[in-house]
Order: sequence, then C-alpha cells, then structure tokens
Amino acid sequence: MMNNNIRGENLEVTPAIRDYVEKKIKKLERYFSHAPDANVHVNLKVYPDKTSKVEVTIPLPHLVLRAEERHEDMYAAVDLITDKLERQIRKHKTKVNRKFREKGSPKELFTNVDDVSANHQEKEEDKLEVVRTKQFDLKPMDSEEAILQMNLLGHNFFVYTDAETNQTNIVYRRKDGKYGLIETN
Repeated sequence: MMNNNIRGENLEVTPAIRDYVEKKIKKLERYFSHAPDANVHVNLKVYPDKTSKVEVTIPLPHLVLRAEERHEDMYAAVDLITDKLERQIRKHKTKVNRKFREKGSPKELFTNVDDVSANHQEKEEDKLEVVRTKQFDLKPMDSEEAILQMNLLGHNFFVYTDAETNQTNIVYRRKDGKYGLIETN
C-alpha cells in the first residue's frame, strides 16, 4: 500500500487538494504487480508570485521515483508530475529491467519498499558552506543501471555500490555527452 505523506509550504493542504493528490498517486499503482509498501513524499509549495511547485519522491527497491513541477495552477502541477512519474516507471520497466526479464516479469521488481531516507538541511552562510545534505542507502548495481538511474533522476552524477566489487563507484555525464566512471579503492 502506498502511504501518502503530503505536506504544504506556505499553503494549507485542504481535503480537496489531499484527495486529488492521493487519487493521482493511486493511479501509479497500476504499473505494479501489487501495490508496493511505499512512503510517498509529496511537498506542495506556493511562492509569493502565486506559482505552485509540487515535488514527489517515491523510494522503491531498485528505483527512486522523483519529480518536481512548477505551474500557476496546483492541480495542473499535480497532473504534470504524475505524467512524469508514469514516464519514469515505463522507462524503467522497458530499459533497466531488460536483463531481469529471464527472472520473471519486470513488474516483480517494483513490489517491496526499501528503507531509503533523505535528509535535507539548508543553511545560508559562506560560499564554502554546505547548503544541503542528503543521506541515502547505496544500492548494489552495475554501471549501466547506475547511468539509467542517474538519467531518470535528471542528475549529472550518481553514487552507487558496484554489485561485483562491492566498492562505492560514481558515474557522471561528461561535457561531451558521454559517461565517465570513478572507481574507489
């Protein structure tokens, strides 16, 4: 079962907004063989210029679904973000899971939730000051999976545990559009 943790910044989360978000997130369950036990983190924010921002993070065993969207209308932003999440799931199922098909349906990889925690801390001080800290569990995978995960998240780099060596590695996107790999000792 997907548990929704919906929170608002500069906004009261009304029952109407809560129901709309929960209804849209519930539609994602059709992509799974059975509804995963996932904690869905939804952050709704309204800026002084009345622009709305919606962020959704869904940690799963072999994938962290994450998307954010800005729009003048909060409901439209929720629609757009669920479309993004659906595309991420479809992309993951068709590309990342190719090598798992001989083990069974790709949907099977979406069934359990991992204990992934993200801790965000923000400070404003010197230029050399750390302004954001994230903590997460490194997942065992190969470099190809790490590159696909990095692309799904829209990041320029991705830290992971190499499944063969059990070492922490980093893949990154180079300026020429190709990928690099940093192996640790």
